[in-house]
Amino acid sequence: MELIDKINRLKKSPIKETVDKRLLEFKSFENKTTEEWFSELCFCLLTANSRASSAMKIQDQITGRGFMYSPQENIAQIIRMNKHRFHNNKAKFIVDARKFVNIKAIIHKITGEKGEKEAREFLVENVKGLGYKESSHFLRNVGYTSLAILDRHILNLMVENNYINERPKTLTKNKYLEIEEKFNKISDDLDMTNAELDLYMWYMKTGVVLK
Repeated sequence: MELIDKINRLKKSPIKETVDKRLLEFKSFENKTTEEWFSELCFCLLTANSRASSAMKIQDQITGRGFMYSPQENIAQIIRMNKHRFHNNKAKFIVDARKFVNIKAIIHKITGEKGEKEAREFLVENVKGLGYKESSHFLRNVGYTSLAILDRHILNLMVENNYINERPKTLTKNKYLEIEEKFNKISDDLDMTNAELDLYMWYMKTGVVLK
């Protein structure tokens, strides 16, 4: 398969070092604070239907403490100043998410008892503004490795390589899980985790390795 060959070549290129470094950064969240976990949750709320690059700038400006304590209107203003979409809605989602400020403990408990997919279900069902993509993104960014982040870049690459027929207009739960199974097959064929595969595929479409 052409996609498999391309990723195998990338694994032998200097990009591997960048990918491996990013994966270690994700893994380091095991030792990070509750505030840092909550900041990452808010980052993933910001990424919904928006660019990850501008979400990163906003995260740096607001900081973890700001996500936890700043007034909603201040958060909305910073989001708007960065020309990021849906500033009022996203500020509200961030403030609403404060009821889960102890997200590190919550996720540790669920994954320890039931696994990563159950942790994702909890996030989708309880944190307003998080769908399956954003919940998978958050869990990957704090060190979990088995879920697929089916954003437009990944879906487009899967269409281009005939893993799926078309990019869905909407991703229902069933459609997400169906495509995730096909993504799992690619990672199995490459003998890598979904977290690692995502970074290589994202690089193929964007030329960068972000979080």
